[in-house]
Amino acid sequence: MTTPHTGSTMGTGAPAASDRNSLTVGSNGPIVLHDVHFLEQMAHFNRERVPERSPHAKGSGAFGVLKVTEDVSQFTKAALFQKGTETDLLIRFSTVAGEQGSPDTWRDVRGYSMKFYTSEGNYDLVGNNTPIFFVRDPMKFPHFIRSQKRLPDSGLRSAQMQWDFWTLNPESAHQVTYLMGQRGLPRTWRHMNGYGSHTFMWVNAGGEKFWVKYHFHTEQGMEFLSNADAAAMAGDDADFHRRDLFDAIARGEHPSWRLSVQVMPYAEAADYRFNPFDLTKTWSHADYPLIPVGTYTLNRNPENFFAEIEQAAFSPGNTVPGIGLSPDKMLLGRAFAYNDAQRNRIGTNFHQLPVNQPRDGVEVNSYMFDGHMTYHHAGNAAVYAPNSTGRPWADVTGPAEDGWETDGELLRAAYSLHSEDDDFGQPGTMVRDVWNDAQRSEAVETISGALLGGVSGEVLDRAFQYWRNVDADLGARIEKAVRAGGVPEPVDGMGDA
Repeated sequence: MTTPHTGSTMGTGAPAASDRNSLTVGSNGPIVLHDVHFLEQMAHFNRERVPERSPHAKGSGAFGVLKVTEDVSQFTKAALFQKGTETDLLIRFSTVAGEQGSPDTWRDVRGYSMKFYTSEGNYDLVGNNTPIFFVRDPMKFPHFIRSQKRLPDSGLRSAQMQWDFWTLNPESAHQVTYLMGQRGLPRTWRHMNGYGSHTFMWVNAGGEKFWVKYHFHTEQGMEFLSNADAAAMAGDDADFHRRDLFDAIARGEHPSWRLSVQVMPYAEAADYRFNPFDLTKTWSHADYPLIPVGTYTLNRNPENFFAEIEQAAFSPGNTVPGIGLSPDKMLLGRAFAYNDAQRNRIGTNFHQLPVNQPRDGVEVNSYMFDGHMTYHHAGNAAVYAPNSTGRPWADVTGPAEDGWETDGELLRAAYSLHSEDDDFGQPGTMVRDVWNDAQRSEAVETISGALLGGVSGEVLDRAFQYWRNVDADLGARIEKAVRAGGVPEPVDGMGDA
């Protein structure tokens, strides 16, 4: 006789503890390695599709150089951020939801992945063209991506499925509002900003710690497509963004961006009015102004798209001395998931591919051995540590230079709320104080059009409430536009008439 489950299960059939919250030390993290359900969910998600990325399949990129023009050594000892330093880099832009053959002008978040070939090893900064994201716990990430992909029966994308997920996860409101505004349709990759999105740690030469957020502002100026122009371009040239970047660099029009950071003193995180590690939140520029660092310029196209772009592998877990992670749960989950995804996508030794190797004479002395496509190896040197053969190994003890303090019982919970934390406050501020009247009207058109794309029943009702929670007037205008478009009023409180 089978035993019914009231919730989901592990692959073994055993009950799953939670599909919403990972296991952390206290409500603010970090995530623990023995959260088997989370690790299994992420590892399986990374292997759902081969060989294209899942997500961020459609994209392209180019090479360039970062030039640091300002002194930020009081915040970090990282070699690449010292004044006067020039560091080669690779950047890959992408869409999130679409497959390889999808139009790159669809309304979507754009991936903004950077690999810096520093004198201390490779540093990857993997963000987006938005300073926030849809969810704040990595347990939800596979569910979110699947909701933006395709239905299991028809193989079609579904507005009903997307809005079902978004409205059941109100933390998504900030990113969805951002996405439905102008910045959801950048005119080109050259004309959009980039962000590290997460909160990271910087450590200076004296051991002082700081929290930091990265901003990359386009020097070409921000430009956007209208809904009509984007739809037309999707049919005329599905590779418009890829073509624009390649052709501009080939013409000698090398795009550039200004790098700035927000820096928060280490101790201020505990009492800041918003949880500074919540990926759905931004830090006020009034509280933490932008500090200029330098500029980067893209000046070289790839010689071989597959070898240098498709085989490029990025992970926010790839850091260098002077830079660390933070208690951001999404960041900690990605630090595991991204490299694991690359092992599945391009092989166990993906880090040995030329585009992923460190430069500037950085020597690799790794105790990772063999596996598919081993090229670099250690000869007959000792394969274990410690050893008495003279091969060095790492043996640092004591407090971690880039660590933080935490104290709490193991539990599954959302972040503890700071004084001004809520899911709708910051997106509401964006609507009322950042957007102008024309942008609000455009958002009403965009959102109502998206809701008319097959959203119905209680999901539609929740979507109306979702936008009323963001801003009452915007929500009312959206509902009016949708009703005028042919969706009837609900009967007896139900969305289906």
